[in-house]
Amino acid sequence: MPSDFRCPECAGLYEVIYPWSPGAGPWNVDFPASSSAATSPEVRLPNPGGLRHLWQERKTSTMAVDQSGVWRFRELLPIVRDVERVVTLREGNTPLYEMPRSAELAGVDWLLAKHQGMNPTGSFKDTGMTAALSVAVERGFQWVACASTGNTSAAMAAYSARAGLRSIVFIPDGKIAWGKLSQAMDYGALTVQLKTDFDGCLRLLVELVRRFPIYLLNSVNPYRLEGQKTPAMELLEQMEWQVPEHLVVPGGNLGNSSALGKGFLEMRHLGLIPRVPKISVIQAEGANPLYRWFTDCNRDMKPVKAETRATAIRIGNPASWKKASRVVEETGGWCEQVSEQEIALAKAEIGAEGVGCEPASAVTLAGLKKLVVAGRVTREERVVLVLTGHTLKDPQYTIDYHRGELLTAEEMTGATELDRERHAALRKPPMVLEADEAVVLKALEAHMAAADAEGAQVTPGTLL
Repeated sequence: MPSDFRCPECAGLYEVIYPWSPGAGPWNVDFPASSSAATSPEVRLPNPGGLRHLWQERKTSTMAVDQSGVWRFRELLPIVRDVERVVTLREGNTPLYEMPRSAELAGVDWLLAKHQGMNPTGSFKDTGMTAALSVAVERGFQWVACASTGNTSAAMAAYSARAGLRSIVFIPDGKIAWGKLSQAMDYGALTVQLKTDFDGCLRLLVELVRRFPIYLLNSVNPYRLEGQKTPAMELLEQMEWQVPEHLVVPGGNLGNSSALGKGFLEMRHLGLIPRVPKISVIQAEGANPLYRWFTDCNRDMKPVKAETRATAIRIGNPASWKKASRVVEETGGWCEQVSEQEIALAKAEIGAEGVGCEPASAVTLAGLKKLVVAGRVTREERVVLVLTGHTLKDPQYTIDYHRGELLTAEEMTGATELDRERHAALRKPPMVLEADEAVVLKALEAHMAAADAEGAQVTPGTLL
């Protein structure tokens, strides 16, 4: 397989298929039950009931491989020979939160959030990194590398340190979340900041891995996506195998939506679920190549110069766009874009429920609101938001928002009066007071009285 994981003839990305994969790959129509392909000795489909029981039973195991929320589902990602030697930090096992106030704001009755930011390094990238890094170890690589806006570098550095490998990170110059980059430094990665954007970093990295024995760990690596599909299994297990109607995912390099779609489609083919959820991808207005492709009658993919404060999805030429577009179309999903103001508001609304997330994750709630207004999601349908990163990944964003220093006047021009009222209610800047007992007590008394009066005007649990 080429070092950049692209077909030398068509330049398309490779993907992992198994003897039981649907057709020749996850995008073909499922085998009919009576077809010779489905019943041939070479294609033995795993037993769905047996898999569910086995995966549940492993939750009580003390083995590291069973405690991983990725490798617990290893029957659906047999990519290494010896699973007891996989590199794991007990990733996965992330919570599924009920989001009643966000549901009310979005206009749906039933909303959950699958928080992948609760992984060991604080993002969904850990689920893919444990898979691809374990393949690198098994194949004898000593060096690994990635281009990153932050989360990938943190995950790669942590897992390579755990495995005793050396790692290199290429990051774009400016507009990155230093909280994320600090993780890569702490885990011992060689960090190279280049005067270009993410896409430029990736182009240079591809040339590097072509010349040296370095294993590429960006999401172009198909083994990354095998790990990143496992939250689909974990989500369904948490929902007692009831399939939601919609899954809403942030769109950056588009590997995550591709992976989750692959997971759901494989489970449908294996008989674990009767149908798949609609998977919709939400992008920032300033980094929206898939949205432009989706709304273009000619379906022409054109890279854009990416600009958004949601740094995790600040990507203008996504590598996995073809895979992601197939997932959206195969599942009957949609693609939407949201503004900086809408992202900031949604992030604060999610935070007000006690569930923090990084800005890129908040595009899901912002996008869901638009999908509901457009009639793509109805009130009674069950929706799950995928939150991809922890709130502490970009604390400066949150601090600037609550100080009223995040959004420019131009970015607020599209905000409705209701949006402005919500921003005002959600912002919680710190009080700065003299260290005097009388001053402090007077200020707090006034604040508490105002809060009580405000609370008396709304139903308990309503988000102001």
